[in-house]
Amino acid sequence: MEIYHETHGSDEGRPLVLIHGALSGIGTSFGTILPFLAKSRRVIAVELQAHGHTPDVDRPLTVEHFAADVVELLDRLGVERADVFGWSMGSAVALRLGTDHAERVGRLVLASVSFDEDGLHPGLLDGIQDLQPEHLHGSEFHEEYLRTAPDPAGWATLVTKMKVLDANLPRWTSEQIRALAAPAMIVLADSDIVQPEHAVRMFRLLGGGVPGDLTGLPACRLAILPGTTHTTIPQRADWLAPMIDEFLAEPVPAR
Repeated sequence: MEIYHETHGSDEGRPLVLIHGALSGIGTSFGTILPFLAKSRRVIAVELQAHGHTPDVDRPLTVEHFAADVVELLDRLGVERADVFGWSMGSAVALRLGTDHAERVGRLVLASVSFDEDGLHPGLLDGIQDLQPEHLHGSEFHEEYLRTAPDPAGWATLVTKMKVLDANLPRWTSEQIRALAAPAMIVLADSDIVQPEHAVRMFRLLGGGVPGDLTGLPACRLAILPGTTHTTIPQRADWLAPMIDEFLAEPVPAR
């Protein structure tokens, strides 16, 4: 499968891979923040199977397939290790890269991540199976798809496949999160689809939630953006970019 990607910025340092959300593409997920992030590093923005410019193939959409595709792309580009910034579904793909392909990951920025379905607000996905492709006609995601997809008529198939993924969300155990080798920055909107208690729980599993003045700062970080919803996180570039820049500038611990 040909995986569409764009490269921005300089070739200095460890590259940063951007992984978009469900039904989204590079533009709707990262159009605002990408120019800021590319000022000081090489940024590789990808579009996953059936999203944006990347064609669909005859297989289901799963986080595991997406992660394997990103690894294959890194192989093609000759990139041994990269930092990864994922939003929404892309954060699950980034987390899967961190747990299942740890040797390929430097640092992780996980925006709106949930490591099990209990992290979502109760009832959030109730009725998701009743979603019809035409319900999203006119949305920024649909309009982006019509502009970029190799087959604009494939929107209905993409929505159908995404409903299957939503019915089979990926899961990680607490032990897997605790064992994550890559330093991670968790980003959440204060009115997100993920409950703030879940983000704090994950932060603690990663070693956060300590009195840093006494113990030193942990390798992980937690950022909760005020007055922000799930879909408006990509618009908070002026807040996120400097936080991400500072986090990614820290060295990666030896393994």
